[in-house]
Amino acid sequence: MHVRKWMFAVLAVSLLAGCSKKQEVSPGAVTGEAAKAGAKLAYEHHVGIELPQVQIAGKIDAVRNACEVQRFGACNVLRIQQGEWRSSLVVRAAPGAVEPLVGMAGQGGKFVSRETHAEDLADAVNDNQRKQAQLDAYAKRLDELASRKDLAVADLIALSHEQAQVQQQRESLQGEAATQQRWLDTNLLELDFHDADAGSRGHRLGESFSGLLDRLIDGVGDALSALAYGLPFLLLLLPLALAWRWAWRRITRRAGRVSK
Repeated sequence: MHVRKWMFAVLAVSLLAGCSKKQEVSPGAVTGEAAKAGAKLAYEHHVGIELPQVQIAGKIDAVRNACEVQRFGACNVLRIQQGEWRSSLVVRAAPGAVEPLVGMAGQGGKFVSRETHAEDLADAVNDNQRKQAQLDAYAKRLDELASRKDLAVADLIALSHEQAQVQQQRESLQGEAATQQRWLDTNLLELDFHDADAGSRGHRLGESFSGLLDRLIDGVGDALSALAYGLPFLLLLLPLALAWRWAWRRITRRAGRVSK
Protein backbone atom coordinates (compact mmCIF):
# COMPACT_ATOMS: atom_id res chain seq x y z
CA MET A 1 0.00 0.00 0.00
CA HIS A 2 2.84 2.37 0.82
CA VAL A 3 4.54 1.65 -2.52
CA ARG A 4 1.30 2.26 -4.46
CA LYS A 5 0.82 5.57 -2.71
CA TRP A 6 4.21 6.80 -3.82
CA MET A 7 3.65 5.51 -7.35
CA PHE A 8 0.39 7.50 -7.64
CA ALA A 9 2.00 10.58 -6.15
CA VAL A 10 5.02 10.50 -8.45
CA LEU A 11 2.79 10.00 -11.50
CA ALA A 12 0.53 12.94 -10.59
CA VAL A 13 3.43 15.28 -9.87
CA SER A 14 5.13 14.33 -13.14
CA LEU A 15 2.01 15.03 -15.18
CA LEU A 16 1.41 18.36 -13.50
CA ALA A 17 5.04 19.36 -13.84
CA GLY A 18 4.87 18.58 -17.54
CA CYS A 19 1.87 20.87 -17.92
CA SER A 20 3.13 23.73 -15.81
CA LYS A 21 6.86 23.88 -16.58
CA LYS A 22 8.52 24.86 -19.83
CA GLN A 23 12.01 23.80 -20.75
CA GLU A 24 14.22 26.80 -21.29
CA VAL A 25 16.15 26.78 -24.53
CA SER A 26 19.03 28.86 -25.67
CA PRO A 27 17.84 31.94 -27.56
CA GLY A 28 20.31 31.36 -30.36
CA ALA A 29 19.70 33.03 -33.69
CA VAL A 30 16.45 32.31 -35.52
CA THR A 31 17.49 33.27 -39.01
CA GLY A 32 15.33 33.44 -42.09
CA GLU A 33 15.66 30.69 -44.67
CA ALA A 34 15.74 31.02 -48.44
CA ALA A 35 15.29 27.96 -50.64
CA LYS A 36 18.30 26.96 -52.70
CA ALA A 37 18.18 27.10 -56.47
CA GLY A 38 15.80 24.49 -57.84
CA ALA A 39 14.13 23.82 -54.46
CA LYS A 40 10.52 24.77 -53.76
CA LEU A 41 10.53 25.06 -49.98
CA ALA A 42 8.26 27.32 -47.92
CA TYR A 43 9.80 27.94 -44.48
CA GLU A 44 7.96 28.50 -41.19
CA HIS A 45 9.33 29.51 -37.79
CA HIS A 46 7.54 29.11 -34.44
CA VAL A 47 9.11 30.79 -31.42
CA GLY A 48 7.86 30.69 -27.81
CA ILE A 49 8.78 33.59 -25.53
CA GLU A 50 8.11 34.13 -21.81
CA LEU A 51 7.50 37.69 -20.64
CA PRO A 52 5.76 39.32 -17.69
CA GLN A 53 2.09 39.73 -18.56
CA VAL A 54 2.23 43.52 -18.34
CA GLN A 55 4.89 43.66 -21.09
CA ILE A 56 3.29 41.36 -23.65
CA ALA A 57 0.83 43.83 -25.22
CA GLY A 58 3.52 46.50 -25.65
CA LYS A 59 5.91 43.95 -27.16
CA ILE A 60 3.30 42.83 -29.69
CA ASP A 61 2.61 46.43 -30.68
CA ALA A 62 6.33 47.15 -31.15
CA VAL A 63 6.92 44.10 -33.36
CA ARG A 64 3.73 44.76 -35.32
CA ASN A 65 4.74 48.38 -35.99
CA ALA A 66 8.22 47.30 -37.09
CA CYS A 67 6.62 44.87 -39.50
CA GLU A 68 4.05 47.29 -40.88
CA VAL A 69 6.66 50.00 -41.63
CA GLN A 70 8.95 47.27 -43.04
CA ARG A 71 11.75 48.34 -40.75
CA PHE A 72 13.78 45.20 -41.45
CA GLY A 73 12.44 44.40 -44.91
CA ALA A 74 9.23 43.24 -46.57
CA CYS A 75 6.74 42.15 -43.92
CA ASN A 76 2.98 41.69 -43.53
CA VAL A 77 0.97 41.06 -40.36
CA LEU A 78 -1.31 38.05 -40.79
CA ARG A 79 -2.83 37.50 -37.34
CA ILE A 80 -2.80 38.94 -33.83
CA GLN A 81 -4.30 37.03 -30.93
CA GLN A 82 -4.27 38.28 -27.36
CA GLY A 83 -5.42 36.29 -24.34
CA GLU A 84 -5.09 36.30 -20.57
CA TRP A 85 -2.13 33.91 -20.38
CA ARG A 86 -1.02 33.61 -24.01
CA SER A 87 -0.84 35.93 -27.00
CA SER A 88 0.54 35.46 -30.49
CA LEU A 89 1.62 37.46 -33.52
CA VAL A 90 1.92 35.88 -36.97
CA VAL A 91 3.70 37.67 -39.80
CA ARG A 92 5.05 36.81 -43.23
CA ALA A 93 8.41 38.45 -43.78
CA ALA A 94 11.44 38.43 -46.01
CA PRO A 95 14.12 35.99 -44.79
CA GLY A 96 16.38 38.88 -43.76
CA ALA A 97 13.69 40.32 -41.46
CA VAL A 98 13.13 37.18 -39.41
CA GLU A 99 16.19 37.41 -37.15
CA PRO A 100 15.77 41.07 -36.10
CA LEU A 101 12.03 40.59 -35.52
CA VAL A 102 12.68 37.59 -33.28
CA GLY A 103 15.39 39.53 -31.44
CA MET A 104 13.02 42.43 -30.85
CA ALA A 105 10.27 40.09 -29.62
CA GLY A 106 12.53 38.24 -27.20
CA GLN A 107 14.37 41.23 -25.74
CA GLY A 108 13.88 41.23 -21.98
CA GLY A 109 12.16 37.84 -22.05
CA LYS A 110 13.09 34.17 -22.16
CA PHE A 111 12.97 31.88 -25.18
CA VAL A 112 11.20 28.65 -24.22
CA SER A 113 10.72 26.98 -27.61
CA ARG A 114 11.89 27.27 -31.16
CA GLU A 115 10.95 25.31 -34.28
CA THR A 116 11.72 25.75 -37.97
CA HIS A 117 10.30 23.54 -40.68
CA ALA A 118 9.68 23.71 -44.41
CA GLU A 119 6.88 22.57 -46.68
CA ASP A 120 7.87 21.25 -50.09
CA LEU A 121 5.71 22.96 -52.72
CA ALA A 122 7.39 21.34 -55.73
CA ASP A 123 4.42 19.12 -56.58
CA ALA A 124 1.89 21.94 -56.14
CA VAL A 125 3.95 24.35 -58.25
CA ASN A 126 4.50 21.80 -61.01
CA ASP A 127 0.80 20.90 -61.02
CA ASN A 128 -0.16 24.55 -61.32
CA GLN A 129 2.25 25.09 -64.19
CA ARG A 130 0.94 22.00 -65.99
CA LYS A 131 -2.66 23.20 -65.69
CA GLN A 132 -1.72 26.67 -66.91
CA ALA A 133 0.03 25.20 -69.94
CA GLN A 134 -3.04 23.10 -70.78
CA LEU A 135 -5.37 26.09 -70.44
CA ASP A 136 -3.07 28.27 -72.52
CA ALA A 137 -3.13 25.72 -75.33
CA TYR A 138 -6.90 25.36 -75.05
CA ALA A 139 -7.38 29.15 -75.06
CA LYS A 140 -5.24 29.42 -78.18
CA ARG A 141 -7.39 26.81 -79.90
CA LEU A 142 -10.56 28.69 -78.92
CA ASP A 143 -9.12 31.92 -80.33
CA GLU A 144 -8.42 30.14 -83.62
CA LEU A 145 -12.01 28.91 -83.77
CA ALA A 146 -13.38 32.38 -82.94
CA SER A 147 -11.48 33.84 -85.91
CA ARG A 148 -13.36 31.72 -88.41
CA LYS A 149 -15.90 33.53 -90.58
CA ASP A 150 -18.27 30.63 -91.11
CA LEU A 151 -19.47 30.19 -87.51
CA ALA A 152 -23.14 30.48 -86.73
CA VAL A 153 -24.39 32.93 -84.14
CA ALA A 154 -25.22 30.15 -81.68
CA ASP A 155 -21.72 28.73 -82.06
CA LEU A 156 -20.18 32.15 -81.47
CA ILE A 157 -22.21 32.58 -78.27
CA ALA A 158 -21.21 29.14 -76.99
CA LEU A 159 -17.60 29.80 -77.93
CA SER A 160 -17.57 33.17 -76.13
CA HIS A 161 -19.01 31.52 -73.00
CA GLU A 162 -16.29 28.85 -73.10
CA GLN A 163 -13.57 31.49 -73.55
CA ALA A 164 -14.85 33.40 -70.51
CA GLN A 165 -14.75 30.26 -68.35
CA VAL A 166 -11.24 29.42 -69.52
CA GLN A 167 -10.10 32.96 -68.70
CA GLN A 168 -11.52 32.67 -65.18
CA GLN A 169 -9.66 29.41 -64.63
CA ARG A 170 -6.43 30.94 -65.94
CA GLU A 171 -6.75 33.91 -63.58
CA SER A 172 -7.43 31.58 -60.66
CA LEU A 173 -4.32 29.54 -61.44
CA GLN A 174 -2.27 32.71 -61.84
CA GLY A 175 -3.41 33.91 -58.42
CA GLU A 176 -2.56 30.52 -56.92
CA ALA A 177 0.88 30.65 -58.54
CA ALA A 178 1.46 34.16 -57.13
CA THR A 179 0.55 32.91 -53.64
CA GLN A 180 2.92 29.97 -53.97
CA GLN A 181 5.72 32.25 -55.10
CA ARG A 182 5.09 34.58 -52.14
CA TRP A 183 5.36 31.60 -49.78
CA LEU A 184 8.65 30.63 -51.42
CA ASP A 185 10.09 34.15 -51.28
CA THR A 186 9.11 34.87 -47.66
CA ASN A 187 9.06 33.09 -44.28
CA LEU A 188 6.09 32.61 -41.99
CA LEU A 189 6.96 33.69 -38.45
CA GLU A 190 4.73 32.92 -35.46
CA LEU A 191 5.66 34.50 -32.13
CA ASP A 192 3.92 32.96 -29.12
CA PHE A 193 4.10 35.07 -25.95
CA HIS A 194 3.49 33.34 -22.61
CA ASP A 195 2.94 34.90 -19.20
CA ALA A 196 6.13 34.28 -17.23
CA ASP A 197 4.19 34.16 -13.95
CA ALA A 198 1.76 31.51 -15.20
CA GLY A 199 4.39 28.79 -14.85
CA SER A 200 4.95 29.49 -11.17
CA ARG A 201 1.19 29.58 -10.55
CA GLY A 202 0.81 26.28 -12.35
CA HIS A 203 3.63 24.83 -10.26
CA ARG A 204 1.94 25.95 -7.04
CA LEU A 205 -1.33 24.47 -8.26
CA GLY A 206 0.49 21.24 -9.06
CA GLU A 207 1.93 21.11 -5.56
CA SER A 208 -1.51 21.73 -4.05
CA PHE A 209 -3.06 19.02 -6.18
CA SER A 210 -0.30 16.56 -5.32
CA GLY A 211 -0.85 17.29 -1.63
CA LEU A 212 -4.57 16.70 -2.05
CA LEU A 213 -3.82 13.43 -3.84
CA ASP A 214 -1.54 12.36 -1.00
CA ARG A 215 -4.29 13.02 1.53
CA LEU A 216 -6.82 11.19 -0.61
CA ILE A 217 -4.54 8.16 -0.96
CA ASP A 218 -3.81 8.19 2.78
CA GLY A 219 -7.53 8.35 3.54
CA VAL A 220 -8.36 5.48 1.21
CA GLY A 221 -5.50 3.48 2.68
CA ASP A 222 -6.70 4.12 6.23
CA ALA A 223 -10.26 3.18 5.29
CA LEU A 224 -9.11 -0.08 3.70
CA SER A 225 -6.94 -0.82 6.72
CA ALA A 226 -9.89 -0.24 9.06
CA LEU A 227 -12.08 -2.45 6.90
CA ALA A 228 -9.48 -5.21 6.87
CA TYR A 229 -9.10 -4.94 10.65
CA GLY A 230 -12.84 -5.02 11.36
CA LEU A 231 -13.79 -7.69 8.82
CA PRO A 232 -13.04 -10.67 11.15
CA PHE A 233 -15.24 -9.10 13.85
CA LEU A 234 -18.04 -8.66 11.31
CA LEU A 235 -17.76 -12.30 10.29
CA LEU A 236 -17.91 -13.31 13.96
CA LEU A 237 -20.83 -11.03 14.82
CA LEU A 238 -22.95 -12.14 11.87
CA PRO A 239 -23.70 -15.68 13.17
CA LEU A 240 -24.17 -14.29 16.69
CA ALA A 241 -26.71 -11.79 15.37
CA LEU A 242 -28.55 -14.54 13.47
CA ALA A 243 -28.57 -16.74 16.57
CA TRP A 244 -29.87 -13.87 18.71
CA ARG A 245 -32.60 -13.14 16.15
CA TRP A 246 -33.63 -16.83 16.12
CA ALA A 247 -33.69 -17.01 19.91
CA TRP A 248 -35.66 -13.76 20.21
CA ARG A 249 -38.33 -15.03 17.79
CA ARG A 250 -38.73 -18.29 19.78
CA ILE A 251 -39.08 -16.37 23.04
CA THR A 252 -41.70 -14.03 21.58
CA ARG A 253 -43.63 -16.96 20.15
CA ARG A 254 -43.74 -18.79 23.53
CA ALA A 255 -44.81 -15.62 25.30
CA GLY A 256 -47.64 -15.29 22.79
CA ARG A 257 -48.84 -18.85 23.43
CA VAL A 258 -48.80 -18.36 27.22
CA SER A 259 -50.83 -15.20 26.98
CA LYS A 260 -53.49 -17.02 24.99
